[in-house]
Amino acid sequence: MAEVIWGLATSHVPAIGAAMDHGKTQDDYWKPLFDGYAPARRWMAEHRPDVAVIVYNDHANAVDMDLVPTFGIGTAESYEVADEGWGPRPVPTVIGDPELSEHLVRELVDESFDIATFNRLKVDHGLTVPLSVYCPDPGDAWPCAVVPVLVNVLQYPQPTAARCLALGEALGRAIRSYPKDIKVAVFGTGGMSHQLAGARAGLINSRFDRMFLEKIEHDPEALAALSREEYIEQAGTEGIELIMWLVMRGALGDGITRIHDTYHVPVSNTAAALALFQVNAADLGGQAAA
Repeated sequence: MAEVIWGLATSHVPAIGAAMDHGKTQDDYWKPLFDGYAPARRWMAEHRPDVAVIVYNDHANAVDMDLVPTFGIGTAESYEVADEGWGPRPVPTVIGDPELSEHLVRELVDESFDIATFNRLKVDHGLTVPLSVYCPDPGDAWPCAVVPVLVNVLQYPQPTAARCLALGEALGRAIRSYPKDIKVAVFGTGGMSHQLAGARAGLINSRFDRMFLEKIEHDPEALAALSREEYIEQAGTEGIELIMWLVMRGALGDGITRIHDTYHVPVSNTAAALALFQVNAADLGGQAAA
């Protein structure tokens, strides 16, 4: 049977990808952020999954704002990298796992989650930047297949934090019911606090971010109890992306160990963070946790 082996929460700021693509990671501005990634990257490189289930939001590149599903799953064989106005990122095409995707859609619908199915999908920085945080030098191919899980965080009303945690719990059950013996990592992306427009443009709330980083490990229910309006008030209009971290957290289950985290301000008007968790019951192939 499939098993979830670890979970990664990470910001998906497009400038992070641009810094990697243009060789800027050792520049004074970027070096502290990428130094913070290094311990997690070393650990993940030693514990490779077969498939990454990446929970992200499209930024009006593949999903027309005329029709915005609350939740969706990609079921394609592959996913081209979207051109977001300055050309696609110079990274490999993302390879899918249609069989696993279709299993997850079916299981989640049977658990009363209304899932939109994307048989064709171009993926933007919301998905490719987290992949690059995981694997900065993929060469000609990413090291694992990907199942994209889309969450609406742009169009009001967004799903509640409680619904996202519940989706994650159901997602974890669905992965573990898949009959193939594969190892799966789950990514929760976006955040942390930031607001890109309006009277509060530039908002960063480090106090809220650090509270969130602490509670997501052992008290995700407290985070799930916050309303969408509280997320927007405390973390900014774009900071509500943090509800996608709760999908990841729900999929991991109760027994987890924090491997590494890092928090850096600012990254292009955003508080950027990473948190990596091992699932304690997971078989990591005989490799000890760092």
